[in-house]
Amino acid sequence: MEALRNKLSSLSVRQTLTLVIVVSVLLRMAAALYFGDHVVELPGTNDQLSYHHLALRLLAGHGFSFGEDWWPATRANAPTAHWSFLYTYFLAAVYALFGPHPLVARLLQAILVGVLHPLLVYLIGERVFNSTIGLIAAGLSAVYAYFVYYAAVLMTEPFYITAILAALYLSLIYVDQSQSSSGSRRRDWLTGVLLGIALAAAVLLRQLFLLFIPFLLIWVWWACRRQTARAPFAPLLLSGCIIVTAILPFTLYNYMRFDRFVLLNTNAGYAFFFGNHPVYGTHFVPILSPESGGYLALLPKELLTLDEAALDQELLRRGLGFVIADPVRYLQLSLSRIPAYFMFWPSRESGWVSNLARVLSFGLLWPFMFYGLARSLIFRPWSFNRLLSSNIFLLQLFVLIYTMIHLLSWALVRYRLPVDAVLLLFAGLTFVDLYRRLLGARRLSSFTNTGKTVSQA
Repeated sequence: MEALRNKLSSLSVRQTLTLVIVVSVLLRMAAALYFGDHVVELPGTNDQLSYHHLALRLLAGHGFSFGEDWWPATRANAPTAHWSFLYTYFLAAVYALFGPHPLVARLLQAILVGVLHPLLVYLIGERVFNSTIGLIAAGLSAVYAYFVYYAAVLMTEPFYITAILAALYLSLIYVDQSQSSSGSRRRDWLTGVLLGIALAAAVLLRQLFLLFIPFLLIWVWWACRRQTARAPFAPLLLSGCIIVTAILPFTLYNYMRFDRFVLLNTNAGYAFFFGNHPVYGTHFVPILSPESGGYLALLPKELLTLDEAALDQELLRRGLGFVIADPVRYLQLSLSRIPAYFMFWPSRESGWVSNLARVLSFGLLWPFMFYGLARSLIFRPWSFNRLLSSNIFLLQLFVLIYTMIHLLSWALVRYRLPVDAVLLLFAGLTFVDLYRRLLGARRLSSFTNTGKTVSQA
């Protein structure tokens, strides 16, 4: 009887997850059809104009360049490395196969992300918490307005978030495998390869993720060492080698074009300079209005003769100079980015689509996200070492580090979306916790289904 009950329960989980994935794909395809077969400026999606034109230029044999002066300060026909090479190649490949039809790219993207995003959320939730919380988080991810909106735009966000979720899931697998007495070296190596591919994909989509990778790999190593004597290190080293191998061709390509070292993309300097300029004083403004001159007015005129790479590096140097010159102002400015990063209310400066997406996603769910996050930190018996080596700490660590990166540089709502993807897992925890409290059901015996981490108070 118990075996039959487990079988029916497993069947119900699979059916529910399938339904969640179907809803996810249909909503994202509907968004793709709404955006249509053309690329225009929409709220929070200006970058898709750049990727569209860059892909067309690439197919026309002009390489990574624009036919006219382009944001942020790239001259016509000059080489650019400001944009993701990987995503540009994806878009160019779709255009090469199906013609320059953005709708085809939108639909392909909607299907791929519509399947993978909620599936990965479920798998992470099942491994860290339990299948119920995983299903709830997957369902929330499927209908989360921001994810539906961005899944259909020609930008890195949907694939980037999916790659991050894949990297987190594979990291959890790696740690859990190290505890298995039946674990094999071959499986360790396979997981190391897959983890390296996921991390490399995330970096090639947005190089900022490089800043989090050391924290992730150190946690994996620490969790393996704390929980078992079997702590395979070599597969982790292989993961790092895969990341380096993925970046190296673009580093060499950039050196050939700019005659200087550029690791991957030329955008860190611009972002840090624009985000910490003294023009803000101690109050950060997410988007400078054209009436104020916009961002280009902030660029020193004596630097405009530099190529994109040289300008990016000089702007990074000057941006760091702003911090060194007045660290107190920098701290106050960073703190002022908190409302811009966690904005959940409608704004007059935003269009109705942006306001609707904001309120119907983060606006509705942020109390549940942060309650679950706080709830996950309160448990007995409390142990600092136990917390650091638990699966749940990887999710907490990502939320903390990724948020700090943007609060210390440049904060926009769409930069927070990878954090939202993880916070929805804590929202799932909240719903289960509140359900059992309000209805007096049996209390959770553990926040995880592995028996090795956090027991509920």
